[in-house]
Amino acid sequence: MSSIQIAPSILSADFARLEQQVATVIEAGVTWIHVDVMDGVFVPPITMGPIVVQALRAAFGDRIVLDCHLMIDRPERQVDAFAQAGADVITFHAEATAHSHRVVQAIREHGVKAGIAVCPGTPLQVFEEVDVDLALCMTVNPGWGGQPFIPTSPAKIERLRSIIGPDVALEVDGGVDATTAPKVVRAGATHLVAGSAVFGKDDPAGAVREIADAARL
Repeated sequence: MSSIQIAPSILSADFARLEQQVATVIEAGVTWIHVDVMDGVFVPPITMGPIVVQALRAAFGDRIVLDCHLMIDRPERQVDAFAQAGADVITFHAEATAHSHRVVQAIREHGVKAGIAVCPGTPLQVFEEVDVDLALCMTVNPGWGGQPFIPTSPAKIERLRSIIGPDVALEVDGGVDATTAPKVVRAGATHLVAGSAVFGKDDPAGAVREIADAARL
């Protein structure tokens, strides 16, 4: 999980044409699809659930990695549902549960990769205590797409990389585009979530290629 990956977020996709839009970015070389799950509690919006993961798995099979980012309260209650729906990676927020270690264990019991996410204002200590397959550093405050990248994020990404070591996937989510991609890759990121910067464009495939080219430094 250590190579640079662009992970388009379907939060910004046109759900009336979701299969077509995902197919378009796959043709551009994407192998990771990011699914932003929000419950109206941990963050105000309500977005999507396991049924969307199940539909994407049925449509695309093993052609894609389904990267599920649970921005939900008490994520331990939903691990089984997302794993059974076909998630390859389940990432939950350290701020949303008192039992991060237990949730990681529950995810891995399903044979799924386990990740922990932290909001911009959250210290990184959880990563010193819990072994993960993926560490997600939010570079905007979670809840809405299209927010501007927080300028101090690269320094936090560097600190996170020093904690998790060289081999763990480090994902960034928020404000990633062709301008910010080189900054986060230099800081140690390997997986770049891009929502409005991909699906908000007239040419999502071209946007993916532009971000990927920038990320190659």
